[in-house]
Amino acid sequence: MKKPLNLPKFKNEDEEREFWAKINLADYYEPSDFEKVSFPNLKPTTRSISIRIPEYLLNRVKEKANEINVPYQSLIKQYIKKGVFSS
Repeated sequence: MKKPLNLPKFKNEDEEREFWAKINLADYYEPSDFEKVSFPNLKPTTRSISIRIPEYLLNRVKEKANEINVPYQSLIKQYIKKGVFSS
């Protein structure tokens, strides 16, 4: 560590954002100061999409989802994931 970083009390997020925009962390830390961390409970970012599939296929997916008691959109995501990662 090069020199200690003293954080002020921030009145609001705008003030904090302004503080971090002006500061260069390289003035305070060496690369060896950092530790690798993991955030296992973070959910991946999702994005809504629109796809066209035949009505009979959507109905079958909904029937299957109902049989196994899961939301049909979750079942579709599982099928896509399985298809993508099993190839």
